[in-house]
Amino acid sequence: MKAKATVDPGICGFKAVIKAECNDGMTASVSIVSSCETMQQINQQISQFGPINAVMELNPNTESAVLKTAGEVLVKKGCCEACIVPAAAVKAMQVAAGLALPKDVTIHISKG
Repeated sequence: MKAKATVDPGICGFKAVIKAECNDGMTASVSIVSSCETMQQINQQISQFGPINAVMELNPNTESAVLKTAGEVLVKKGCCEACIVPAAAVKAMQVAAGLALPKDVTIHISKG
């Protein structure tokens, strides 16, 4: 199964397209395409994992490999660790593996 997420992360303006694919219901490949150099670096690092165990990404007793890697890169680059793109990548993997249903996520942020 395949899943695709298009993300507008906010004020930075670096939109991202995430593609995930899973053929066995357990391991998924994921790619992040963005003009953001930080997202490109995160994509490069997570692509080195090969297919990622999507079931383990959901395990409450272990840290998500994607989110851990993304957090480390974001902190090292001095970027906002609250970037939504890595979480969207994990969600796309879940959908591709049949572990979640495809449903848009919306965050509206305003003062006050």
